[in-house]
Amino acid sequence: MTDTLAVAVLGTGIMGAAMARNLVRAGHTVRVWNRTRDKAEPLASDGAEVAGSPLEAVRGADAVLTMLYDGGTVLDVMREAAPALRRGAVWAQSTTVGVESVAELAALADEHGVVFYDAPVLGTRQPAEAGQLTVLAAGPVEGRQTVTPVFEAVGTRTVWTGEDAAAGTATRLKLVANSWVVAVTAAVGETLALAEGLGVDPRAFLDLVAGGPLDMGYLHAKAGVILEDRFLPPSFAVTTAEKDARLILRAGECHGVRLDVAAANAERFARAAAQGHGEKDMAAAYFASFTGQGPAGADRGRAEP
Repeated sequence: MTDTLAVAVLGTGIMGAAMARNLVRAGHTVRVWNRTRDKAEPLASDGAEVAGSPLEAVRGADAVLTMLYDGGTVLDVMREAAPALRRGAVWAQSTTVGVESVAELAALADEHGVVFYDAPVLGTRQPAEAGQLTVLAAGPVEGRQTVTPVFEAVGTRTVWTGEDAAAGTATRLKLVANSWVVAVTAAVGETLALAEGLGVDPRAFLDLVAGGPLDMGYLHAKAGVILEDRFLPPSFAVTTAEKDARLILRAGECHGVRLDVAAANAERFARAAAQGHGEKDMAAAYFASFTGQGPAGADRGRAEP
């Protein structure tokens, strides 16, 4: 197997489109599909072929990469694609899904003779566009020579968590990491909202913690989105953050772990989405702190009714 592959990318949203472009730049032959075709069409100018169906997209592919909304969507799409899957092809499943979904997806792959890799990624729009994602991967050693060029095209680091993809060890690590991401994002918004409500300049808080043990780059990144009204285009949307928060909550419940913060964050993201901020950057959970008109400036970025 050479390093130049025929790769099918199913799902061309924020992450999938960026990953497809980087696969093209790496010299691979890329065929893309998205349920809303308009989201896939721009990739034609980058050198990808736009397919009309999942079945058409995966026909003859050496590797399939799925970056869809959730586990149920991945299962439905791959069942549709299954008749055209080449036995021995590799499937890198990069959608963030629940732990219980991984075994079901692995079983589908096994049924069709496809080598399955549990391969979620860490990173948002900017690292995805730069090909600087971190790939969390689990799957058999046999087949890695095919899937590795895919991972190298979309990321700068691959963290192998095991050889049994069905065990979902990569997904488990991704959910742990995402629990931190959504918690910090919600905390940043809530802290800035409290500052605004109390008449404190949010930048005074940022200056106070700068350079100390409470400081972190992510704090400034998300605070900047809020303070500078940079909610669009999103790096990671509110609706997707809510979905992930609920996956985290479900994983905890299934393993006897009570996650009060995750539960509160899921509701916070849902409230922001109900206010009309669902397609904005997840930092827009900031608006969930306000009811009615709120304090001065609280309507920043509010969607039109």
